[in-house]
Amino acid sequence: MLPAALQEIIDFFEHLPEPERRENLIDMADTAAAYQRKHDQDYEWSDIRKDQECSDTVGVFVRRDDGGRVYFSIELGPKVQTLTRAMTAILCRGLAGCTPAEILAVKPDFVPRIVGAELVRLRSQTIYYVLRRMQEAMPQLEAKA
Repeated sequence: MLPAALQEIIDFFEHLPEPERRENLIDMADTAAAYQRKHDQDYEWSDIRKDQECSDTVGVFVRRDDGGRVYFSIELGPKVQTLTRAMTAILCRGLAGCTPAEILAVKPDFVPRIVGAELVRLRSQTIYYVLRRMQEAMPQLEAKA
């Protein structure tokens, strides 16, 4: 079972014709700035690096509220591709307020339902990149609890 906010995004994208899907992914990429790291915010965990799967540096920042719910912020280098920006915004929005266990339970098989089979085939490495980075943070976050 996927988090409700992520399922809502999947439901929106899943039945769109390919041209509309791509347009909406571009629009979603434009919203990634809303999840940009805030320098006056305290984060429990952060990781900034450039991996082989990505064209530029990606920073993942995690904070929890008093109830243990997780919220992500990101920092994307200028060369990060549009699809990666879109998936970043989708994941930040779709996973906001989840528990670490809920985030770890998310399987990447939902991705083709959002981006379509063709883009998954063309960009298979980068599409799953941000989810993997977010999930990598959960054990470290739990160790701090």
